[in-house]
Amino acid sequence: MSVVLYNTLSRRKEPFQPLEAGTAKIYCCGVTVYDYCHLGHARCYVVWDTVRRYLQWRGYDVHYVQNFTDIDDKILNRARQEGTTMEAVSKRFIQAYHEDMARLNILEADEYTYATHTIDGIKRLIGELENKGYAYATGGDVYYKVRKFDGYGKLSGRKLDDMQAGASGRVAGGESKKQDPFDFALWKGAKPEEPSWESPWGPGRPGWHIECSAMVRDRMGDTIDIHMGGGDLTFPHHENEIAQSEAATGHPLSQYWMHNGMVNVNGEKMSKSLGNFTTIRQLLDSDDGLHPMALRLFLCQAQYRKPVDFTADAIASATKSWQTLKDGLLFGANHGSQLHWAETNTLELDYESNAIQRFQAAMDDDFNTPEAVAVLFELAKELRRQGNLLIHEGKADADSDSLRQQWHTLVCLAQVLGIEATPEDNPIEQDGPSDEEIANLIEQRLAAKKAKDFALADKIRNDLTAQGITLIDKPGGVTEWHR
Repeated sequence: MSVVLYNTLSRRKEPFQPLEAGTAKIYCCGVTVYDYCHLGHARCYVVWDTVRRYLQWRGYDVHYVQNFTDIDDKILNRARQEGTTMEAVSKRFIQAYHEDMARLNILEADEYTYATHTIDGIKRLIGELENKGYAYATGGDVYYKVRKFDGYGKLSGRKLDDMQAGASGRVAGGESKKQDPFDFALWKGAKPEEPSWESPWGPGRPGWHIECSAMVRDRMGDTIDIHMGGGDLTFPHHENEIAQSEAATGHPLSQYWMHNGMVNVNGEKMSKSLGNFTTIRQLLDSDDGLHPMALRLFLCQAQYRKPVDFTADAIASATKSWQTLKDGLLFGANHGSQLHWAETNTLELDYESNAIQRFQAAMDDDFNTPEAVAVLFELAKELRRQGNLLIHEGKADADSDSLRQQWHTLVCLAQVLGIEATPEDNPIEQDGPSDEEIANLIEQRLAAKKAKDFALADKIRNDLTAQGITLIDKPGGVTEWHR
């Protein structure tokens, strides 16, 4: 079977057939770097990181390019507020982006491209559009003639006659310069105290939409395999990208267009005006902060094209789910020696196994991560059950080799979804009480129970449990323990 994905352009699922067999050229619309990344960004980049990881797992040579919009009105406004420069604001929030994505285990792009590094390509593309009659200069600005491009609206399904005039994205002012209200800016004439670049139309800076068209072309050529981004970019940004690129080159900009669903908070659209705007840092660093892998797992439990709703119950459920999966992922670290696993043995995945077949069938079907996660949970729950048997009874009810294969399968499939447990997640591997200290605490607990001080006895047990020490009371007043 081949990978099947939903193509926004055709409005149906299609088999993935790249331009070059065995490769995948992917462009992902990145962030405008004027603030810290929020939950919507977490959803977007976890989704596309998972798609990228899965295509790689399926054997594709993936070339993944992502941009940063580092010139924009929002960045300039932030710079004015802080009394600094556009470059300083951009640099700070690009660094913050990398930090936040690393915490969510999102792989770095093969290439990052920046609007301010692509000025020559932008001017070249605008010049081609002007020469072909798709653009016109007026008063230092350059606009795109929307009505001249016959395919306008094919991505979003919108018709010009049904649209609100002037709905062209981040184009402020200059309406009187347009030949048609639907036209949008490719180049904006310089304004006082704003950065600008020299051009055939006078000093100025690029419009938002032309940046991505030029960056895709400069880095990846006229046509790519997959163009991806948030659902809010379908119109006008991606629609305008298509109009610009395809008018200039005469070739499709992308074979497939993929869009992820939006994020709601307690049933409402996330926005600063509603007071429900949450950054990734706020969510992970609060006193009861969510574990980064719990957040990633929560996002993988939703179909990527559908909206996802952050609620207190959802966060609590995600934390519980992560604990279950984490127990399974750490099974080898905690029980491998007890099962006499040899560290030098190299395991191969059994691709004919039921778990892998079901996982692949789910992911081949438009990256159905909810079904894929269900497979992981089945593996993790069984490993956790076997771990409890090893702790409480000293032996499992399955043979060592099959348990090792099951654990290896879980770890590998979880990595495909970008979900991993580290030594820091394992209380058993953290610094804890020595064997002698544990023995002394068990004696104190036994004395407390004899004195009917059950509160102290329970406290000693709970304190040890919190440090990864499990106590097992046996007949005859004997207490065994396991790390």
